[in-house]
Amino acid sequence: MGGEIAATTCVLADSGYQGLHKEHANSRTPTKKPRGGELTPPQKQANRELSRERIVVENVIRHVKIFRIVAERYRNRRRRYGLRFNLIAGLYNYELGH
Repeated sequence: MGGEIAATTCVLADSGYQGLHKEHANSRTPTKKPRGGELTPPQKQANRELSRERIVVENVIRHVKIFRIVAERYRNRRRRYGLRFNLIAGLYNYELGH
């Protein structure tokens, strides 16, 4: 698990990952408010649009964590991790469709 992120992958991160663009050019993080200043309206709009995209992913992660496969240490056979994760994703997609 872990490793490099493909250069073509767009990373949508929260403000805790400021500076990620130095490591991965295709990443987006919200603009932080400068000390003693305010964000410009275009910066606020960009932050809002990024937040709208991220919330969809955050909600999916929340649902997957209910099954505890990502929330806790995986203690079963590593070979089956991908299979089980895909089954959980399939259950989520099935539930989403109904």
